[in-house]
Amino acid sequence: MEKIDLHEFESKLNIRNLRKEDFDQVISMQKISFPGMEVWSHENLQNQIKRFPEGQIVIEIDGRLVASSGSLIIDSEDFDMNMSWDEICDGGNIGTHDPEGDTLYGMEIMVHPEFRGMKLATRLYEARKDLARNLNLRRIVIGGRLPGYRNHKDKMNISQYVDRVTSRAIFDPVLTVQLSNGFSLKKIIRQYMDDDSESAGYATYLEWTNFDFKEEKERQFLAAAPVRICVVQYQMRPIKNFDDFAVQSEYFVDVASGYKSDFVLFPEIFTLQLLSLFPKEEPGTAARKIGEFTEQYLELFSELAIKYNINIVAGSHFTPEGDNLYNIAYLFKRNGEIGKQYKLHITPNEKKWWGVQPGNTLEVFDTDKGKISIMICYDLEFPELARIAVERGARIIFVPFCTDDRQGYLRVRYCAQARCVENQIFVAIAGTVGNLPQVDNMDIQYAQSGIYTPSDFSFARDAIAGECTPNVETVIINDIDLELLKRHRNRGTVTNWNDRRTDLYRIVSLDQNPPHLQEE
Repeated sequence: MEKIDLHEFESKLNIRNLRKEDFDQVISMQKISFPGMEVWSHENLQNQIKRFPEGQIVIEIDGRLVASSGSLIIDSEDFDMNMSWDEICDGGNIGTHDPEGDTLYGMEIMVHPEFRGMKLATRLYEARKDLARNLNLRRIVIGGRLPGYRNHKDKMNISQYVDRVTSRAIFDPVLTVQLSNGFSLKKIIRQYMDDDSESAGYATYLEWTNFDFKEEKERQFLAAAPVRICVVQYQMRPIKNFDDFAVQSEYFVDVASGYKSDFVLFPEIFTLQLLSLFPKEEPGTAARKIGEFTEQYLELFSELAIKYNINIVAGSHFTPEGDNLYNIAYLFKRNGEIGKQYKLHITPNEKKWWGVQPGNTLEVFDTDKGKISIMICYDLEFPELARIAVERGARIIFVPFCTDDRQGYLRVRYCAQARCVENQIFVAIAGTVGNLPQVDNMDIQYAQSGIYTPSDFSFARDAIAGECTPNVETVIINDIDLELLKRHRNRGTVTNWNDRRTDLYRIVSLDQNPPHLQEE
């Protein structure tokens, strides 16, 4: 099997500010998204990027504009929640924008119909929240359309409809999404947009409070850089087809995304359950058959990362390249990029049963939550790798593993905690449980997946942020704080990283030029 070019499976998702060359695409998308309603003019859009360029945000996928968001700043003292959209937004020209105001007003969000269901609106709401935090604005307010009301206005009044939507008895494509993104309903607005026949002119006034808002004389609090990690302890089970595997995988990605995780970690070689689709045969030959599913695997997780707005460390997968078989962990970023890490140290068992070959390069990946490294199971038991990764900037190591007994699991777990202490980092490990009786060398598994921290007062007792119940299919979700880690490196009870004797010893990587060491 030829080496697969990952670029063929990547989708490039980019969130950026609106530009003049986007105007025609925005207007075209608006016509499709809001049929029968007045659309922006070039003059509207030109005024928006002239008066408040930071507030006009778009999402493009593979160079195509697929979603957009418009906003302006208003002063809460001058704002009346009964005002119409035209009055607040100056008919789309945002002449009412007040740079000295304290409130971000959401003027419009739209997603191209072909790309709905990918949680792109959630990304735009998060971008607005980040903007409010960065500009130290007190709140975000929006007037939300109620397009679902067109199907119910003959049976109930607007108050009854909104009550049913807020109680989740009815789904409204706008209000339901706004509520799920942390906005609180304040009141119903009448005559908000006269040309909005779907909503019968009604809208809801909603508000999101910026809890990071600081009054000018307010005391400063310590910074935080939280990262939410979901670890999947995955049960191996016989399956009937690839779709069974896809359904189970998407379920866990959905769970992780539902809890707003930044990363979800799957176990090592969990794709071997696909061998239950084939007649039992010689293990080396069987392992290479997994390569038949590589393109489907890449397509599946690439789509899930974008759809659920989450970075996926999709365990590892046996991948044939030429005559060699590699154990490769793939990282699917939520912006559509794909990275991969070859397993560098191959256990005697992997050599004997499957003929797996080692890779030769240690990768450190840039993500929207900082630099990370992936070490597949046995690789974690070689401390030099972690030291090199941390020297290159990694602060989190993700470890997909697969062990058949408690002794094997404890080697991974103890090494995970050792790497945390030695390098003052976080390590997350995820393993398989269950059994595959018909697959040689995968008949039993033992795992207790977890998230581990340095051992000091600033962190959880026993240096365990979270840990699964052994040998059951489950997940754990926990927040770690990279700012806390940075402070711990400088002011912890011990400062292992800073106290290294680099005058006596130094680890030099031979896979590329030694990195310049930068201490935080």
